[in-house]
Amino acid sequence: MLLPSQFYHLYNHANGSEDLFREEKNYHFFLEKVGKYLSPYMKIYAYCLMPNHFHLVIRIKEEKELCEMLSKSSSFKKLSETDQIKYMYNKISKSLSNLFSSYTQSYNRIYQRRGSLFMPNFKTNDIEDDLAFCAITHYIHANPVHHGFVKDIREWRFSSFKALHSDKLTRLERDYVLNIFGNKQAFLNYHDKPIDRKYKWHE
Repeated sequence: MLLPSQFYHLYNHANGSEDLFREEKNYHFFLEKVGKYLSPYMKIYAYCLMPNHFHLVIRIKEEKELCEMLSKSSSFKKLSETDQIKYMYNKISKSLSNLFSSYTQSYNRIYQRRGSLFMPNFKTNDIEDDLAFCAITHYIHANPVHHGFVKDIREWRFSSFKALHSDKLTRLERDYVLNIFGNKQAFLNYHDKPIDRKYKWHE
């Protein structure tokens, strides 16, 4: 269960040997779906999209903020306080299933395929402190290097690395990320270091 106010490293993989992203437009389309389905319930800090899997660094919004948003629904207002909490947790979980389902339906239609595209159960790691936050952000940005797609983090176009150190508009929580690292230069310096292997992240 994903809990309000908690940071997570969230990831999922293609079901079987297929790719989640066959063309460049697939990557952009998936990020649009992330904005549509996840942003109402969680904040996005970093991401990396690989051909057959993806990584996100997220934080579920605070319970008060989620309840205020959901209270716009008359059906939510009619629920008891206990049922409202259950409803909120269900909506958080449902936002992810909606993301996977919506992307899969579009993907299947375009490529004339059937069946599930993602592994049925996404995975999460709790991010307990700022040190872990920096380590996992670095790890997912380095994922394309680890898997041999590029030789340098800066070469992979489908991660949040460039957006986090640029001045262009972004939906990412860029100010928070750079503040955790220290500043923009500290963020860049950290990404030049070897991966911190004391954290056992999903490959």
